[in-house]
Amino acid sequence: MSKKHIEECVRESLEAYFRDLRGTEPEGLYDMVLRAVEKPLLGVVMQHAGNNQSRAAEWLGMNRNTLRKKLAEHKLI
Repeated sequence: MSKKHIEECVRESLEAYFRDLRGTEPEGLYDMVLRAVEKPLLGVVMQHAGNNQSRAAEWLGMNRNTLRKKLAEHKLI
């Protein structure tokens, strides 16, 4: 799966979201999308990294402490 494919999936999901709103204006859309994407991203990366936080943090391009904070926020640890 390429970066372009992921972008297309997100775009399609957002278009469906706006269709479902039926003209109602969204609120807090940016934070909602980030939280919706961040949790599965962290979970899948941790799984593929064998729950090795240092490896997962490296793959994600973030500090291990930041990863731990985000895992805790999403109740993944």
